[in-house]
Amino acid sequence: MTAAPDAPATRTEGAPAAPLKTQIVIVGGGAGGLELAAKLGAKFRGRHFDIILVDRNPTHIWKPLLHEVAAGSLDANLDEVGYRSHAHRWGYRFFLGSMEGIDRENRQVIIAPMIDEDGREITRRHAIRYDYLVLALGSVSNDFATPGVAEHCIFLDSRTQADRFRQKLLNECLRVSAAISQSAETDAYVRVAIVGGGATGVELAAELYNAAAALSFYGLEVFDESRLKVTLIEAGPRILPALPEKLAEAAHKELEALGVRIRTGAQVVEATRQGIVLNGGETIDADLRVWAAGVKAADFLKDIAGLESARGNQLVVRATMQTTRDDRIFAIGDCCSYVPDGATRPIPPRAQAAHQMASAAFDNICRAIAKKPLRPFVYQDHGSLVSLSRFSTVGSLMGNLIGGRMAVEGALARFVYVSLYRMHLIAIHGWVKGLAMIVIGHVNQIIRPKLKLH
Repeated sequence: MTAAPDAPATRTEGAPAAPLKTQIVIVGGGAGGLELAAKLGAKFRGRHFDIILVDRNPTHIWKPLLHEVAAGSLDANLDEVGYRSHAHRWGYRFFLGSMEGIDRENRQVIIAPMIDEDGREITRRHAIRYDYLVLALGSVSNDFATPGVAEHCIFLDSRTQADRFRQKLLNECLRVSAAISQSAETDAYVRVAIVGGGATGVELAAELYNAAAALSFYGLEVFDESRLKVTLIEAGPRILPALPEKLAEAAHKELEALGVRIRTGAQVVEATRQGIVLNGGETIDADLRVWAAGVKAADFLKDIAGLESARGNQLVVRATMQTTRDDRIFAIGDCCSYVPDGATRPIPPRAQAAHQMASAAFDNICRAIAKKPLRPFVYQDHGSLVSLSRFSTVGSLMGNLIGGRMAVEGALARFVYVSLYRMHLIAIHGWVKGLAMIVIGHVNQIIRPKLKLH
């Protein structure tokens, strides 16, 4: 166990002044960061504490849903959470901005200046004092320095990127629909190449066929899924390496039945405007190119402020979720690297890990404030689930209990998959509002359009 750091010192200027509030700053409003802010705000509301959440976006959306936003199956405007209204409800403060550095000596987070689209400065560079700092910055796609990927591929790390893909997809569908209207013999297709056979790539591939099948109801009468050509490219021997081989094989067959062309053992060496180039010289032609082949922490986190970082820029943390070189700085979720005792690999970057780490950080920050010994984090692997849109869901449950060998498919797997998002809603909104939003979500499925086309 790690001892709690010393209590923050009281500062004075001139005449004696009242002690400053204990300031807890959370950078990153993803699944873990937003949940932690709500918990801390609720616990310390009205007391001598100031809880601050910093994020570069004004709203939150659950990252595992971004493939649905990209395909148009989900209207993010209905599911996003505004940080300011959430902060008012839960007793914390929200600052819009991007962290660019940490001054550990003075316990300050450095926030970069905000510039509008005309190049005018909105806010200057400034510092936010902290007594405890939690970094929950999530992850970004790792292109492994592959030539052309940054210029010619779309990532799905944020809502902005998902919206961009959706608009490009709709434009391509309109182009093909117009070509078919002029000549039924045309060989025009919407060609999509997805690099990465993990959960994001597989889920996006299936969701695209779900969206294409619905487009004929929304003005594209001559367009359907037969005009969609999706290629899923995986460097490893099979897709979904995190799942048991039997389930990965079932997902493989389901995708092929939809029309997805799957290339395994295919190493990408370059991305161009025309498509994806493989190591054998073959080029897979594609109008849209999506990179979902791995994640890392943002580059600026590497050795930031002298903190220890891992190979993928993640900050190395101890079992208490404290960084190895500063007891006052915690890191949770995808931006941290924690290898449990006896394990050979860090905890994988999953939403369930971020949720559990947020709970552990909350408990340990409270204990540090109370000058109690901190508790070690114990990760409970509840398994993995992959949704193939409305077509199927596969996965394994209770990973820690039975080694992840409880395979589930079909209706049960779909129910558990949907329940994960419902649990997230309850975690950030509370039981009353969370349940109300779940009900509203069911109503929207009936009264709202199946696709977001604008």
